[in-house]
Amino acid sequence: MKQLFTILMLFAVCLASSAQSKRKQGGLAAKPSQQNKFLEKQWWLGFKAGTNLSEASPIKRYAVMTPTNYAVALTDKSYDSFSKTGSQATLEATFYYKGFSFSVQPTYRHSRFSYSNQYQWDNPENSSERLVLEYDQEQKIDYADLPLIVKFDILRSKLRPYVQAGIFYSLLINANKSVKVTGTDYASGGTNQFSNEPIIVGAKDLFDNYWGLMAGAGVDYNFGNVRVVLDASYWKGMSNITNVDNRFGNDRLAGIGDAQDDLDLNNIVISAGVLFPMRFLSNSFKTLDR
Repeated sequence: MKQLFTILMLFAVCLASSAQSKRKQGGLAAKPSQQNKFLEKQWWLGFKAGTNLSEASPIKRYAVMTPTNYAVALTDKSYDSFSKTGSQATLEATFYYKGFSFSVQPTYRHSRFSYSNQYQWDNPENSSERLVLEYDQEQKIDYADLPLIVKFDILRSKLRPYVQAGIFYSLLINANKSVKVTGTDYASGGTNQFSNEPIIVGAKDLFDNYWGLMAGAGVDYNFGNVRVVLDASYWKGMSNITNVDNRFGNDRLAGIGDAQDDLDLNNIVISAGVLFPMRFLSNSFKTLDR
C-alpha cells in the first residue's frame, strides 16, 4: 500500500506541474501540435536537372552478314556499359504525408550508348591476304519519361536522407545513329589502314517505347522555405526498346551490315534541383522550421 501511495503521489505531482506549465504559457501549448499536424501534409513543386549513364543489354542478337569460315560469335556486337553521358530535365510534383512522398516527375531524357563489332575476309588460298573492317556505332535517343515514385524519409530534420522506388513508361521522341567504319587491308602487299567519314542517319524508326522499374536514394536539405534536392537512381528497362518491324528497314545501315539487336536499356540517373512548398501557415512561420 505504501508503494502504491507513493506512486499515486508522484503521478499527482506530475499532473500539477504540467498544469502549472500550461498556465504559465498562457494556454499556447496547443499551437505546436497544430503546426505539427499542418506539416504532416505538404505539396511540393520544383525542377531538377542532371546527367545519366546508359547501358544497352542485348536480349537477342541479329546480323545482316553471317561468316562461313569463322565463328558467328566473333561478329557479335560488344556494348560499352555506362560509358557515354547523357542529360535530363525534370518537373517534379510531390505530395508529402507523414514521411512518405508520392511523386510524379515527367522528364525529358537524352541518352547515349555505343557498341562495336568487326568482320574479316581472307583468301582461302593465301591466309596473308585479308581485310578487317571495324564498326563503331553510337546511338543517341531522346525519351519523355513518365515515372510514378514513392519516397520515404529516413530522418525528419533539415537534412533528410530518403529512399525511393517506382515505375516508369518512356515515350520515344527522337533517335540518331552514327557509324564509323575503319579497316586494315593486308591484301595489297602491305598493311594499310583506312578510316571512312562517319555515317549519321535518323534512327527513330529503329526504336520503340518501353517501360521499367526504378530505385534509388537521395537527400533533401531545407534552406529557408526552399528544399534543395540531390538524388541518384537506377532505371531498369523491362521491355525491348527496338522496333522489331523496322529492324532491317534502314537501307544505309543494312548496306554496311548493321542490324539492330533486341535491347533492354538501363540508366544510372543523377539529378539536383529545388522544390517549393505550396502550403504556408503564416508569414511568421516557415513550413520548413521542423
